[in-house]
Amino acid sequence: MINNKNWIKIKNNNAADLNAIPTIDIKILREEIISCCTIKNLETYPMRPVAFFGKDWGNGNTRLFVILADDKNSNNDPEGSAFYISSAMFDKNTKTYESITPLIPAFHMFEREFFEEFNIKPLNHPWLKPMRKNQDEYPFFEMEGEEIHQVAVGPIHAGIIEPGHFRFMCNGETVYHLEIALGYQYKGIEELMVKSPSNQLAESIAGDSTIAYNLAYSKLFETLKNIPVSNRAQLIRMLALEMERTAIHIGDLGAIAGDIAYLMGASVFGATRTLVINTMLEFSGSRFGRGLITLGGVNFDIDNEKIYRAIKTFDKVEKDVKRMVRTMLKNSTVMSRLEKTGTISTERAKEIGLTGMAARAAGVSLDTRFDFPDKWIKELDIENIKIKGTGDVNARFKLRFREILQSFSIIKKIFEKLKEYPNEPINQGYQVLNKENLKDAFVISAVEGWRGEVIHIAMTDNTGALTRYKIKDPSFNNWYGLALAVRNNGVSDFPLCNKSFNLSYSGCDL
Repeated sequence: MINNKNWIKIKNNNAADLNAIPTIDIKILREEIISCCTIKNLETYPMRPVAFFGKDWGNGNTRLFVILADDKNSNNDPEGSAFYISSAMFDKNTKTYESITPLIPAFHMFEREFFEEFNIKPLNHPWLKPMRKNQDEYPFFEMEGEEIHQVAVGPIHAGIIEPGHFRFMCNGETVYHLEIALGYQYKGIEELMVKSPSNQLAESIAGDSTIAYNLAYSKLFETLKNIPVSNRAQLIRMLALEMERTAIHIGDLGAIAGDIAYLMGASVFGATRTLVINTMLEFSGSRFGRGLITLGGVNFDIDNEKIYRAIKTFDKVEKDVKRMVRTMLKNSTVMSRLEKTGTISTERAKEIGLTGMAARAAGVSLDTRFDFPDKWIKELDIENIKIKGTGDVNARFKLRFREILQSFSIIKKIFEKLKEYPNEPINQGYQVLNKENLKDAFVISAVEGWRGEVIHIAMTDNTGALTRYKIKDPSFNNWYGLALAVRNNGVSDFPLCNKSFNLSYSGCDL
């Protein structure tokens, strides 16, 4: 149970008073984190870390902020799931604390990032290496033995993907360990957000999650500026988010098919994905939804004729995807490649803090849409998918398929619901664009993108000016999951495992 004296509770897309966030001794904070986040058994869901980051507090002081998510309402709060925030202060002479990671491995990446940014060392951290600043003599894990060899891939790849380095430790074809190095094009996005926040910058952070990132950014600033959003605009945003989820999932089914040389699947999924993103082009002028979402709503409405065409298109896409997936799953050669490849257990997924689709495929039920629901989840009668995930490529393949069908169902319900709000304005932000931010505010905005939870956090000072902007992509949690999933697989299975996670370099190199 949480100690309410040491934490404040905040709901998604609500503002907290920055001055009300407790500042406690790091030893006490560590003990409380361990108490709240310890996994007692596979049937329970303890609290989990959502953010663990620092801010320069002046005079050589650094303030550490910690956010825990109580997704399953383990505190029996009558208001349901919530985020809990606390903090600790490090003065200029205090540069160490006892690491949390040995007891709660989900803090592994968070502590590495905090150390890299503020040089405050988590003592006894088991894997304290650079997270992004890795170009100078990165200390790769080494193994010795006559039959041990290393395979290095990247950071420059044959395809048009961003840079990342993979170092495999192999015995013959078997992978004993994979180490992943990121940060080859660190962009300074968080600093840019403080200086010049914009929808255009937000939707450029991770190009395959344009809608999710722009939505998280917009909801955060609508909270900071108290900007209303009409029902019609909210529905169009939700529609776009589900279209993005559908398009990427279909594309990933095609990528998985391609990696097992099932070319018919790659062709069908590639063509059907194109139909979805071309519909987004018709709705917004961009296949990826750039420019659709803005503060206060959306820039483009959807008339009945476009809705009619979209329904016909999506009916065809759904039919074709169903036929292709079911054909593949009946193929023994396909199943031999998907089943028991790249497996990560439910226990391990919980332990290291997997999130989003990768977590759900491993049997960990986490989904911001349902754990922190808005009013539309109930009004549209949307049910959460229940899956007993086996944690392998097959589970991630099947989960994508089920989420595609779920998203098409949501999209159709949204089209019907839009009829109830024909004359509402789609953008009310222009009326208050110059409105000041709340003063001394702390806001968290979580959106369930196709990959998992996209987190945006903002802080303001006593004038309302932004002083800190923190972003977390689900890949931040999940890269280590990929490294573990590859163990004891053949090195030739790595592309398949990698595609089944489909993580973002850009989402980490912030």
